Amino acid sequence: MLILSLDTSTMASSVAIVSETRLLAELTVQTRLTHSETLLPHIEQVLKLAGVSKEELAGIAVSIGPGSFTGLRIGLATAKGMAYALHVPIIGCSTLEALAYHYPVPGIYIAALLDAQKGNAYAAFYCWENEKLKVKESVRILSVDEVLEAASRLDGPVILSGDIVQKQLADRQVLPQNVHLALPHLCMPRAANTGMLGISRLKQGEAGNVMDMEPVYIRRSEAEVLWEARHRKADL
Repeated sequence: MLILSLDTSTMASSVAIVSETRLLAELTVQTRLTHSETLLPHIEQVLKLAGVSKEELAGIAVSIGPGSFTGLRIGLATAKGMAYALHVPIIGCSTLEALAYHYPVPGIYIAALLDAQKGNAYAAFYCWENEKLKVKESVRILSVDEVLEAASRLDGPVILSGDIVQKQLADRQVLPQNVHLALPHLCMPRAANTGMLGISRLKQGEAGNVMDMEPVYIRRSEAEVLWEARHRKADL
């Protein structure tokens, strides 16, 4: 079973081809170019590197959030178009769950964190038990200080991973004793993780509907908030 997987939830563009047992090819790039400029060329390049044709794909796995509103829309639209054209299943994967695939190690907690703007993070806590990923605390929006407080209450080591680690936590001089920061190369979402999560979901019959799958934003966009504020004032 071969899966094409995409992650465009952050500034990094990540595309991979995975099977149940190995990673065939992966391209993860963070540049100033937009996902609309890079994603399709990256897909073409990864297929070529893996020696795989589109017709050999058994499914498309895509990160559906939380994350960058624009990035998620581009990734999901691309995945839906390909899944529809190729008549293969589409599997929507949580960006935060995929981050936790960096550390498939029992006995620790993984705090998966992505920038939610204004000093906040999309945060969820996970652990691995019997080679399965378990949700310790579901996704919510927390300040960085609240993330550290929540991590400090857990009864074991906690690894903080995600783009917020580099943006707001790397320079922290003092952290709770049980809290550790992921290394830079294990902070960004990777399509390889999305693909492995997607294959697991597909084997359990958890494919989505290409017609109605939507990104999981968690919060409203800044544009929506400003639009509502302007119209509220106009009604007064």
